[in-house]
Amino acid sequence: AGTIAPARVFVIGAGVAGLQAIASSRRMGAVVQAYDVRPAVKEQVESLGAKFVEMELESGAAEDKGGYAKELGEDFYRKQRELMTQVVSHSDVVITTAAIPGRKAPILITKDMVEAMAPGTIVVDLAAERGGNCELTQAGQDVTHNGVLILGPDNPPSMIPYHASQMFSNNVTTFLNHLAPEGTLTVDLEDEITAGTLITREGEVIHPRIRELLEATPEGKS
Repeated sequence: AGTIAPARVFVIGAGVAGLQAIASSRRMGAVVQAYDVRPAVKEQVESLGAKFVEMELESGAAEDKGGYAKELGEDFYRKQRELMTQVVSHSDVVITTAAIPGRKAPILITKDMVEAMAPGTIVVDLAAERGGNCELTQAGQDVTHNGVLILGPDNPPSMIPYHASQMFSNNVTTFLNHLAPEGTLTVDLEDEITAGTLITREGEVIHPRIRELLEATPEGKS
């Protein structure tokens, strides 16, 4: 008697932001489920106390060499939305973090899916500044549709500037110490971190993703 059922949180995308959302939700007592197109992150999700939602989808090579999710095509996302509808409709909070570097964020939650949610449900779209994972997201605005609140923060780090700056500076310091452990810059292309972050070398763009983007522009083709 006198107990309140825990909130049901569904996190879409288990990258850095998604895993932090899972951990924070669990600390607040929520029952958390999470999904990612990369099956390899299942262990990380479960280690934080969340249930990994498995869907019978053929994702193929769902991540690039850097471990980030790749764009998988509209047919895949359509089937994904169909399977995801039931989980979304039974959640109190849905947090979406699915962003693809250099690309528009995929639409994972449609208007129809929002209308199937219970009034009072909250959608937090952390991919808002890249177009959003929810069809109804408006970057920088809070939108209410059919009783569902959709939050579209377009620059989350600016909302917590002190801690964002602290984390960024710590990461930069750690990265520089990795590149120059003895105080001298060492470019080791066999090192995964160095190879994954090096953009140019000897006057040439060697980073595959950056080279692909440059070649896709009119200037790059000329």
